[in-house]
Amino acid sequence: MAHRGRTVMSVLVMAVSATLLVAVLSITGSVTGSADRLTQALGGKAALEVSGITDSGFDQALLPQLRAVPGVQAAVPMVRTVIGSGDDRALLIGSDPSVTQLGGTLDGPMRTQAAKLLTVPNGVLIGDAVGHNDGDHFTLGGVSLTVAGVLDARTSHDLNGGHIVVTGLPVAQKVADKVGRLDSVQIVAAPNTDVAQLRSTLTTVVGGRAVVADPSLRSAQAGGAMQLMQYSTFMASMTALIVSGFLIYNVMSMAVAQRRPVLSLLRAIGGHRAPMVRGLILESALLGLFGALLGSGIGVLAGRFAIGAMPAAILESVEARTDYVLPWYAIPVAIAACVAASSIAAAVAARQIYKVRPIEALAPVGVSKSDVAHPLLRWAAGIGGIALIGTAIVVASADIGKLSLGGISMSITGALLLCYVATGPIVALAAAIARVFGAPGALAATTLERAPRRVWATAMTVMIGITATVALGNASNNLEDSAVASFRSLGDTDIYVSSAGDGVFPTGTVLPSDLKARIGAIPGVAGVGSAQMAFATVGSGRVMLQAYQSGLVASPVLHEVAPDVLARVDSGSGVVVSRDVARTLGLHVGSALDLPTPTGVHHVEVLAVVPYFSAVAGVVVLGLDTMRDWYQRPGETILGVDVAPGADRHAVLAAVQAASPPELNVYTGPDSVDAISAGVRQGTQLSGSILWIVVLVSTAALLNTLMLSVLERRRELGVLRAMGSGRRFLLRSVLAEAAGIGIAGALLGLTAGAAAQVLADRAMGHALSLDIAYRPSPMLVVYAAAALALALAGSIPPALRAARMPIIEALAVD
Repeated sequence: MAHRGRTVMSVLVMAVSATLLVAVLSITGSVTGSADRLTQALGGKAALEVSGITDSGFDQALLPQLRAVPGVQAAVPMVRTVIGSGDDRALLIGSDPSVTQLGGTLDGPMRTQAAKLLTVPNGVLIGDAVGHNDGDHFTLGGVSLTVAGVLDARTSHDLNGGHIVVTGLPVAQKVADKVGRLDSVQIVAAPNTDVAQLRSTLTTVVGGRAVVADPSLRSAQAGGAMQLMQYSTFMASMTALIVSGFLIYNVMSMAVAQRRPVLSLLRAIGGHRAPMVRGLILESALLGLFGALLGSGIGVLAGRFAIGAMPAAILESVEARTDYVLPWYAIPVAIAACVAASSIAAAVAARQIYKVRPIEALAPVGVSKSDVAHPLLRWAAGIGGIALIGTAIVVASADIGKLSLGGISMSITGALLLCYVATGPIVALAAAIARVFGAPGALAATTLERAPRRVWATAMTVMIGITATVALGNASNNLEDSAVASFRSLGDTDIYVSSAGDGVFPTGTVLPSDLKARIGAIPGVAGVGSAQMAFATVGSGRVMLQAYQSGLVASPVLHEVAPDVLARVDSGSGVVVSRDVARTLGLHVGSALDLPTPTGVHHVEVLAVVPYFSAVAGVVVLGLDTMRDWYQRPGETILGVDVAPGADRHAVLAAVQAASPPELNVYTGPDSVDAISAGVRQGTQLSGSILWIVVLVSTAALLNTLMLSVLERRRELGVLRAMGSGRRFLLRSVLAEAAGIGIAGALLGLTAGAAAQVLADRAMGHALSLDIAYRPSPMLVVYAAAALALALAGSIPPALRAARMPIIEALAVD
């Protein structure tokens, strides 16, 4: 710990790893945590929830039947629907006096302010983030409301972060256009009731017209929308942690090299190995702990920033407004991972010096037997590497959804094991590259050949950084290109009118019933088509229902489906599903799918299984009339407007905007494609940023290795200077050493990265249910060159130190 530079560098590298882990874990934790907090605040002591299959809810006539079920102590009806979008997005909650039996967060306000809600016409209670005061009037859903009270700060925080409007059930039904319908019924079980049996009875009563589940189902479904981002960023973060482990290995090797005379003396006079090993591991564990504690605090701030930068389509696909919530496990997991990585790396570093005979401890690095791996270890590494790469190919190529992503990390780990077997050739390659730089390179090559393990570890650090950057960076570009291409057909429709903005799926309330006719009458409008989208529960998961008026609204799902299949979808004789839905439910073309709907369970045939960018949810496509009938959702959630040939598009767009209510969004088809493209880029930017952080860690690793080389050769460099070698010669020697290690690592990384990109494209394609076209980009070489340049930058400080080292100091005995 006395060596401040080494200690600070080690702590900072582990801090970076901890920062990434905490940030990644808190992203998903914020979405699920916000949903869970809202569920607990509204549900209170409810054991079960009967919820609508879609946001259209279910018939209120079910409520008396639910209350009559034996074992039901209370059945609390609710309307809970999202209103507004963007910063104005809030949750509308409506219930009756039975809500006080839940004992949730609403219990107090509904008891104390019930009189206000009853006496104030269309009175509402609002959270402190809505932006109104007592007595204010505002309009929602065409209904004029009056603020009867503002919830206190603590209650507001628990209820959707204060973005909430609470009112009586009849008023909420009018605002949400759900008169006679409910979104949810919270079930409080009577004492000593068997909840499993109660659920079975309630399921029979609802008869497929609603979903009976634990209240936590909403939280689980909210987390599903985040899984892909969680997996991709988590893999990048774990790559950073592995690179940090290699760095700690080099740091500990540096510590051993500096203490070598003392340690050799202790071994020669009878010192035991175990206390020395424990001391080194404890030192490394403390470095990991301090780094993790520092990085965890920074990770909290990074997580807050990342939540604000998430794509709108993901944030608006969940009911609860997403606020930053730090999961309880995020910091402990980061600390445990950093301490474990540091300790393992230190244990490996300790073995090369401490597990030798005393006389061998005095030998230079590279001469001791500890620097030569046992043949059995090499054989085991070779077999393990081949097995891992073979398994990675199978996993990445198998259609197992997001689990296919595991093939990427498995392939990189397998490549590491094979490189361990090839330590000799890798060191020889680095030495050969160094010799290209003349006499200074020859000296550098000799130095490299004397420390094979350290050279291998540093080359692997550079290789991992470049492999991850090349493979995942180019795969992300291929993903972006393929995803954008799959949505390009949206640009075929000239103008869209929706309750959601461009780049956000219009799954909210239906548009005004007369809007389509008004827009159709505008001069220059050639046609207006209807479409509907809604989230629905199928099984225990959530899918997005989509329905289009054929030929009038562009569909990214159906643009490659055969015309005869489209005709059957329109007639209601079957559905089209995305690959992830088919995989989850075990479907294929010709399978029968049971769709629970507010009108009961309907049995339909699967007519086609199609690729679709399922970052938010899988898709089931029905005929428009079928969806309106089965799900009791008349109207449409989006209109597609075609401009007549020769008409002034800007004038038509302005006329459509003038004809649409101000709360609706009007945008062009190209704008929609651009917004989706931006959303895809946002989803991949976070993991891309993490990968470049990995490259910076690789820079620190190379700096450490070269600094260790300078320290080990201190007397040697002093003798060379005393014999007349110039400072420039020593400077060039250290830089040649860096070039040998860096270029060798870059070549390995480029090769492994190009191969891993193929697997990454396949794995991401299965995870997202999308056909991703493999395109080797010239940027692959640019990525590698940029990463190498950053890594080689780490050679400058030790090279300058070697050149400026005073002769007397270099020849001094430690």
